[in-house]
Amino acid sequence: MGKIGIIGGSGLYKIEGIKVKKELKVETPFGEPSGKFILGTLEDKSVVFLPRHDVGHRLSPSHINYRANIFAMKKLGVERIISVTACGSLREDFKPMDFVAVDQFVDRTNYARDTSFFTKGIVAHIEFAHPVCEELRSLVYESGKSLNLNIHNGGTYINMEGPAFSTLAESKLYRSWGMDVIGMTNFAEAKLAREAEICYSTLAAVTDYDCWHPHHASVTIDMIIGNLHKNTENSKHILLEVIKNIKPERNCGCKDALKHAIITDRKFIPAKVKKDLNIIIGKYIK
Repeated sequence: MGKIGIIGGSGLYKIEGIKVKKELKVETPFGEPSGKFILGTLEDKSVVFLPRHDVGHRLSPSHINYRANIFAMKKLGVERIISVTACGSLREDFKPMDFVAVDQFVDRTNYARDTSFFTKGIVAHIEFAHPVCEELRSLVYESGKSLNLNIHNGGTYINMEGPAFSTLAESKLYRSWGMDVIGMTNFAEAKLAREAEICYSTLAAVTDYDCWHPHHASVTIDMIIGNLHKNTENSKHILLEVIKNIKPERNCGCKDALKHAIITDRKFIPAKVKKDLNIIIGKYIK
């Protein structure tokens, strides 16, 4: 069984209970990841933990090196990633302190971030209709339910650029589109994880009603941080439950996402690209 990756979002910079074996700085062809990776065991499973914004929350969502983070997870033998993220709610019934087992994404970063490993000399078109691993997502949802937490079974996460929060007009627009929650980080992770044939699921922790709600004050950092602290412990409980119940085998399509996706004629792929991407494409291209 491959390792389980955990990407900690705002407020989740460490997980108590991990038996730490080592902290590791990982080199990638795409530059430096967010910080050091913590390798250890949790619930007798091998896990790799990375705080997305680095310890102390030093990286803005717009400046996270998403490619390096996911590539490093692949390099470390991670087969599944559970991403914990704070989000704003765009629905009355998705209340602050609730959780959402997200099943869809809409990108509004206008590709201001690097969201693909296949950019120079090689082209791959992954299937992305269902951007999270349903096998892993269902386990996240069932784990939250088993703990009697308020967790919603599915929801569309709109990924804004940030780091500023929405304008009122934007918030109302996203609601008119039928979006459910809003955040700044998870679309790029989901897309890159699929390219790397890693199962990916988002555990979204609702901290606020964005700024659309007429009966709630505008979003403030104090409000979000306060709710983050309250939700962090519950996030950890869900993670523990998920990890405890993960089965060794993967029966989803994530593990073979590149099987028919790479369309570049093999003889035109540069040797350096083959070398740099070997841990991702090596089983298909020698």
